[in-house]
Amino acid sequence: MSPRQTDKARLFEAYLVAAARTGDAEARARLAAAWQPRLIGHAWRLTGDREMAREAVQDGWVEILRGLAALRDEMAFPAWALRIVTRRCRRLGGRRGRDRARETGLDDQMPLAASEDETGPDVMVRQHMRRAIDALPPDQRAALALVYLHELSVAEAALALDAPEGTIKTRLMHARRKLRDHLTLQGVTP
Repeated sequence: MSPRQTDKARLFEAYLVAAARTGDAEARARLAAAWQPRLIGHAWRLTGDREMAREAVQDGWVEILRGLAALRDEMAFPAWALRIVTRRCRRLGGRRGRDRARETGLDDQMPLAASEDETGPDVMVRQHMRRAIDALPPDQRAALALVYLHELSVAEAALALDAPEGTIKTRLMHARRKLRDHLTLQGVTP
């Protein structure tokens, strides 16, 4: 997505937030439809457990919809909603998922594997990258996804993860180093 498309998408989401805040049921439904996969992916990255992630997001939506009237800056919705889900994950014991084996990859935003008709060096790089991302600790994986997949600023990611900006920068630094080292060991040049 280009920066211009990202800006348009953020503005549309801000519109949906404003409309949902006024009680517009369709805006709430569209907002939920747009954000459900992102929130599930975020919760899964933190917990490593699909059911726990779904439960955290379900509980999170209750809090999000109740608190929407108090949200004064529509553009702050992404970080605010992600922060609510982050806290729900922690309440559900999200840190337990650190050692659990993951059934699948990061989330629906990155393809799991090449299809039969996809071949070539780009597919191999994606597959190696996915494995490297999956091997990251949950806090680094979440920071990486928020900044690079969700395109949040470091400040927004810090708010979403309820951590200082310096901590997010450190997590990103370590994550990038681990990804680079993993890909180098695999003989892959991104």
